Amino acid sequence: MSSPSSPTAHPAAQPTEAPAETLAAAQSPARIALVGAHGFGLHHLRNLSRLAEAGAVVLDAVADPRPPEAGSVPEGTPSYASLEELLADRPAPDVAIVATPIQTHGPLAAAALDTGAQLYLEKPPVPSLTAYRRLLEHAQSRGAAVQVGFQSLGSHALAAIEALLASGEIGSLRAVGAIGVWTRDLAYYSRSRWAGKRVLDGVEVVDGVVTNPLAHAVATALRIAGALREEDVARIDVDLYHAHAIDADDTSVVRLVTAAGIPVTCALTLCATESAEPWVTVYGTEGEAQFFYTQDRLVVRTADGEREELLGRTDLTENLLEHLRGEAELLSSLEDAGAFMRVLEAVRTAPAPRQIPAASVDWVGEGQQARPIVRGIEADLERAVRAQATFAELGLPWAAPAAPAAVLALPDGRPVAELRDGAAVAPTLSPRPYLHPVRTLAGTAVTDHLPLDHVWHLGLGLALQDVSGTNLWGGRTYTREAGRYVWRPDHGRIVTERAAREPGLLEQRLRWEAHDGGVLLREERTSRAELVPAGTAAANDDGGAPGVGGADARAWLLTLHTRLTAERPVSLGGPGSNGNVSGGYGGFFLRLAACTDARVLTPDAEGEAAVHGSAAPWIAWSARFGGAETVGAKTVGSEAGVVIAAAPEAPEDPWFVRLAGYPGIGSALAWERAVELGAGESLERTFRVWFVDGPVDAGLAAALVARG
Repeated sequence: MSSPSSPTAHPAAQPTEAPAETLAAAQSPARIALVGAHGFGLHHLRNLSRLAEAGAVVLDAVADPRPPEAGSVPEGTPSYASLEELLADRPAPDVAIVATPIQTHGPLAAAALDTGAQLYLEKPPVPSLTAYRRLLEHAQSRGAAVQVGFQSLGSHALAAIEALLASGEIGSLRAVGAIGVWTRDLAYYSRSRWAGKRVLDGVEVVDGVVTNPLAHAVATALRIAGALREEDVARIDVDLYHAHAIDADDTSVVRLVTAAGIPVTCALTLCATESAEPWVTVYGTEGEAQFFYTQDRLVVRTADGEREELLGRTDLTENLLEHLRGEAELLSSLEDAGAFMRVLEAVRTAPAPRQIPAASVDWVGEGQQARPIVRGIEADLERAVRAQATFAELGLPWAAPAAPAAVLALPDGRPVAELRDGAAVAPTLSPRPYLHPVRTLAGTAVTDHLPLDHVWHLGLGLALQDVSGTNLWGGRTYTREAGRYVWRPDHGRIVTERAAREPGLLEQRLRWEAHDGGVLLREERTSRAELVPAGTAAANDDGGAPGVGGADARAWLLTLHTRLTAERPVSLGGPGSNGNVSGGYGGFFLRLAACTDARVLTPDAEGEAAVHGSAAPWIAWSARFGGAETVGAKTVGSEAGVVIAAAPEAPEDPWFVRLAGYPGIGSALAWERAVELGAGESLERTFRVWFVDGPVDAGLAAALVARG
């Protein structure tokens, strides 16, 4: 399917120039040979029965090593143990339908094509890109039509989505995401020798959630994004896992970018709490459309509200017959499966899927009905799609660890934070370096990144939403003209030019780039970590708290200094300076991890409403962080707090606070007015941030800040 926002989408294939006798046969009931009468072959048998009643087809014969189930084929239908025997005994069929194990598709398809038959080939077409190219060349040399069994591509919802984009109702296309939440039990993987295998007896199978059961989600997402042929895919990343004891993947992310620059992210699992209808979401600049492809159901959401449509579907077997009569284009041609085969090849050549640790998996059911549930997987899938991130990049506890760009450690070598360079962050989230996770001395992680509510929030760092028209915060941009947040192609990035570290210190030289690639600012940033020395004692409410330093130390200090130098005249602003009253965030920002019992306070105020927008010498956050983790044999994560001293260069900068909606605090650089810098001019800010184990009250916060 092409769309106005997918300029590289190919025109649909023209009807095949089939021999005259084939077209003549297509006018009468087409003679069908079905290869594979079990499994999904039963679906084809039911569909062929329907078409036979309408006079469109005749089931000429079936081939399967096992005899068909009683009553599944019309009485008297010849049955053979192999396609070879069928073809040796009977005239070539008009159409062969191949619904057999993946590893047999290539040889059986070639054998059918060699008889002059047209072909319906179940998905995935073949188990490698090389085999795909070979089969495609074979079919083209025969002048044969090959329909691939991605049934969702017959849905009329695809045309409806195309119309939504053409009309501008949901704006222009900015991304496509697919989510599949299914369950599979042990019986599913014991039903045949090839199930769950990447290779069987030395032959590639490439079974898995991406390439087989939820391959329709991938193929549908690609079609909507305008990616049909191999060359329509510019880049692919895959992140593969399994909770079952299998070779293949059952929980995975595929992330790709089309040649037209459209990001496509598919997050899929067979280890959900319960099965749900999978969906593909079309993200537009003015709304979105959610396509439940097994139901042909489309839900459209815009600023005007939500509406739902139930659309029809063209059967792919009927479409193939119409194509052979010269009446229609193939809806799922082998030529147009090239983009999907690029995905399959990325899965095939990727490292073996990683086993999800038992600690992150719950098993339900008994015997062959037992099945795994990956804890929290539903939210993780949605987060991956919205952030266009892999499980590893999200930092999920069961995923492969993502190596940090550097580690910030105390002078004694204890690590307290990791530096992420942000290079893998999606362009619309304004890629930039940040610290995450940041931990207390006891190991409690107090930062979050890529959270579902605001996926552009990245740990602890610096960001601004409007630097002379470039969004370096991520997400939508608030504009005075629109009076609201809008999606614009205005996202820049902050690039690391140089980074150096030593015990207790990280030094970075950064380049702030505009959305057009030009340089806006140069930044020198230092992050210094030190243990709070002994002697800084402050009693908590119970009067029995230990000191915050020495042998029973429970705090460490981060001193972050930044010097921004304008490469050219720039305006440093954000939502506040663009008219969003009380929304003046931008500058230093700390996205806190999920927590409960949170308190936010300054010397004179407490609570979000009282503290937000106020200027005060310090701000403190105290909460119970629920994301307890196991480090070695020790379980960590409980009450902790953060204290931030106002920057001495600008003590009047207001504090930005969010508590009810999400946990976050920051120092606002441009609360109401933008900061103007001429070429060569600099702006400096220094923030001292204490990370404390245990609750933080006003007395402790004041004592920490007072010690300097």
